[in-house]
Amino acid sequence: MLFLRNGVAPENDVALSYLQPSKSIEERSCKRARSKGEAMSLANSRFAYSRGLHDLGNGGYAWLQPDGGWGWSNAGLVVSGDHSLLVDTLFDVPLTRDMLDAMRRAEPKAAAKIDTVVNTHHNGDHWFGNQCCEGAEIIAHKLALEGMLREGPEMLAALMKAAPGMGETGQFFTQCFGAFDFAGVTATLPTTTFEGELTRQVGDKTLRLTHVGPAHTPGDILVHAVEDKVVFTGDILFIEGHPIMWAGPIRNWVAACDGILAMDVETVVPGHGPITDKKGVAAVRDYLVYTRDEAKKRFDAGLSVYEAASDIDMRGYEGWGDGERVVANVTALYREFAGEEGGHTGSDVWGKMAQFAHEHSHS
Repeated sequence: MLFLRNGVAPENDVALSYLQPSKSIEERSCKRARSKGEAMSLANSRFAYSRGLHDLGNGGYAWLQPDGGWGWSNAGLVVSGDHSLLVDTLFDVPLTRDMLDAMRRAEPKAAAKIDTVVNTHHNGDHWFGNQCCEGAEIIAHKLALEGMLREGPEMLAALMKAAPGMGETGQFFTQCFGAFDFAGVTATLPTTTFEGELTRQVGDKTLRLTHVGPAHTPGDILVHAVEDKVVFTGDILFIEGHPIMWAGPIRNWVAACDGILAMDVETVVPGHGPITDKKGVAAVRDYLVYTRDEAKKRFDAGLSVYEAASDIDMRGYEGWGDGERVVANVTALYREFAGEEGGHTGSDVWGKMAQFAHEHSHS
């Protein structure tokens, strides 16, 4: 299975050691063996891929969690004067509190109390920490709120409790999510929802929130800090990791990448993986198009989802983590090819991903 990414600190990285997380938190991060094959790095050379707070300049920050695999998501902070907006919280309360502590050290006035939280979509690793931002306005797309109501922390806590009796699938769940404390999460839902596009001012800065789903999930949004030339993409971008399509259609995801490529931005903060720029966006777009085209050939030839996922040549992505996600992607694509757009990849795909991960763990 394809997992861990590189992260060599360039000399001009602006992450500060006193803003980094405590060792006890860091030890929880997934450090999984990387397979053979090193892809060209898609990281923005200005920033190391190291865990903690990274200063993007001009009151912008990114919080990174290598290796960016299952649950190890990124977040962002935008400040102007005494005002602050947080892009996403993390998968559990201790992780989110650790992040917020570092942000308050970096911006004692603006981050003392977070004004606004934006959740880029409904997956728990981007909102389960909302309770740590008491009193903040919490913004998400209308469809993201619907997903949060379906897939809350109680569901994941129950799943992890049941995992020991679920065989290979349970082992896979534990490998992916065993480091997180879902039992300590209180679902704290958005207070403001929108459709289409929403603009917010953070002091003198303009933040443009744009719905680009359904793609990864139904309620995916981009958060564009216009004056800073920064975009926080949520899980529209997995950098140096296989993306996963829970919803689709894939044309929306490709269009979202095209939209980012058309933006006047220099710094791109993905939902998972290292900070990148437009080369990372183009790489994800290429992956989506390649996977779509290869899956269609196998759909037309009558292969099953699992046969197609196993047969697609992914050697061009050997350095990308979480290769089992190709099973979920082909599942969603087969649904599209059959004219069943608008669905959602079900829980049964986890068993197939677990099987794929096991079969390819030494390949």
